[in-house]
Amino acid sequence: MAGPNRRPWRGHMTSAQHHYAGRSRGDRSSSQRPGSRNVELALHVPVIGAAVAPFMAGPDTDTDAVRAADSLAYLPSDPSAAAEEIQRRHEEIGFSYFVLGADVAGALAPVVADLAGR
Repeated sequence: MAGPNRRPWRGHMTSAQHHYAGRSRGDRSSSQRPGSRNVELALHVPVIGAAVAPFMAGPDTDTDAVRAADSLAYLPSDPSAAAEEIQRRHEEIGFSYFVLGADVAGALAPVVADLAGR
C-alpha cells in the first residue's frame, strides 16, 4: 500500500451518502476534491449482501435496490468480493475506514485478514 499517493489505513472522518446514491456521486478521492486536505475518509456500509445493519439503516431498506444502484452503502457478502471492493474503494475513492454492522463481523473476518496482509 506504500507509494507517493497511498495513505495507510488510519484517521478519523466520516463520509455519509444516501443509501441509493450511486458511486459516480462520490467517485473522487479526497485528494482530488477542491480545497481538500490530506484526510482519511470513513464509509458506513449498512448493507452486506441481503443483511441490513439495524442501527445503520431502516428496516424497510430494499437491499436489491441498493445493490442495483451500485451504491457505496452496499458490499457483497462473499469475503473475496468484499475484500476486492474495499480495496478498490480505498485506491480509487480514498476510503480508509469501513464501518460495518456487528451482525456481519464474523462472516467478514476473512476480509480483515486478507486486507491486513496487503
